[in-house]
Amino acid sequence: MSSLFATKSVDFIIAESEGGKVHLKRTLGWGNLIALGIGAIIGSGLFSLTGVTAAQNSGPGVALSMIVAAIGCAFAGLCYSEFSCMIPVAGSAYTYAYTTMGEWLAWIIGWDLVLEYAVGSSTVSISWSAYVVSLLHTFGINLPPQFVAGPFEALKLPDGTMVQGIANIPAVIIVFLISLLLMVGIKESARTNAVIVVIKLLVVVTFIAIGWHYIDPHNYTPFVPANTGKFGNFGFSGVMMGAGTIFFAYIGFDAVSTAAQECKTPQKDMPIGIIGSLAICTVLYVLFGFVLTGMVSYTQLGVAAPVAIAIDKTPYIWMNNLIKFGIICGFTSVMLVMLLGQSRVFYSMSRDGLVPRIFSEIHPRFQTPWRSNLLFFFFVAPFSAFLPLSIVGHMTSIGTLFAFVIVCGGVWIMRVKNPNAVRPFKTPLVPLVPILGMVWNFAMMYSLGWTNWLRLIVWLVIGQAIYFLYSRHHSHLRTRKA
Repeated sequence: MSSLFATKSVDFIIAESEGGKVHLKRTLGWGNLIALGIGAIIGSGLFSLTGVTAAQNSGPGVALSMIVAAIGCAFAGLCYSEFSCMIPVAGSAYTYAYTTMGEWLAWIIGWDLVLEYAVGSSTVSISWSAYVVSLLHTFGINLPPQFVAGPFEALKLPDGTMVQGIANIPAVIIVFLISLLLMVGIKESARTNAVIVVIKLLVVVTFIAIGWHYIDPHNYTPFVPANTGKFGNFGFSGVMMGAGTIFFAYIGFDAVSTAAQECKTPQKDMPIGIIGSLAICTVLYVLFGFVLTGMVSYTQLGVAAPVAIAIDKTPYIWMNNLIKFGIICGFTSVMLVMLLGQSRVFYSMSRDGLVPRIFSEIHPRFQTPWRSNLLFFFFVAPFSAFLPLSIVGHMTSIGTLFAFVIVCGGVWIMRVKNPNAVRPFKTPLVPLVPILGMVWNFAMMYSLGWTNWLRLIVWLVIGQAIYFLYSRHHSHLRTRKA
């Protein structure tokens, strides 16, 4: 049993990651990391969940929900920054858990991250497909309806007839193209992401700048509507449940840490990339939510495209297509960073023997874990093609919050176990910040309800079966000890 909690030292992990003939290429600077963070954060959550959260949970106080979610991310971000400087290798929370809590808990967090990255990218690909179909429709291009939805969904045609879906082909295509880009190289992927980030930032800033002139102050009264008597329906509990819901909009900043081994100077650049991207996005999120609920009464925002309703309040109807294009760009960059993060986590897990060796094989020319990217395309594609958004979307937030709790706890444990380790960046006020991070993020987990907890438990049980049937017997740590 003690082997389950065996850990690897920081120096050993760094030396191990640099071993072998072929390495991950170090090409990223702090600007690339900030762009990766923004690319992962600004996406579906901002453009869709903002309106739903305002209408169902917190009213105009959705801006407060965003701040609550951001505070939880900030605590986790400070802890991620310390670990990413101490252990500048691929693997993110998985590697951090390995050094502090042992192999078994590291496996749990690595398996849990599949919910965030692989399943999360599938969620976004389905939304991407819907917006692309909508944008093409405005230009008179109509794709066959049975090939833009899965078999569990039915689409309504303009004449009122219903058509049963077969497979969501656009969602599969975008996952394949992004996987192909990631196989070619991290530098090329980062450049593509940077271009997309500029486009969607322009869209967000344009909406805020124009919408500010059409705010009706009466829409802010009351700023936080009184609770209806049901937990989560407005009032304080509504702000908290809104934070747990809107948290999906922040998912991805931690993916910056998965690129540590491809960073030129991780000790300096990683904290800037993690905290910088989170700070920029938080400011934009709060302004976006404030403007949206100021332009339109929160009671009208519980729709799939709340931004379109806000634009209708202005004379700039042409912005509808611009916003759709920005949303598509946002979805694209989110998928790129999520699939990047997933392959890097499994790269580290493969080097430890917990998943097959194929996940850590590096292409001799492109210097990327290309087989891992290819295999995850085949894993994500069926979710994108056949399952509805409601099934794959609810699993992501709770998995990420769980990872944040583990990382915050890991920093505290590491300070106790190895207080003299070199820390180029130190999380301030330890153990206060890690404790607040664990409590804050767990509170948001609690607010998500028992159905999401059940999904998390089932997923972790599946992971335990894989660990005890395969991973534990192939662990390199156990082999060395034997």
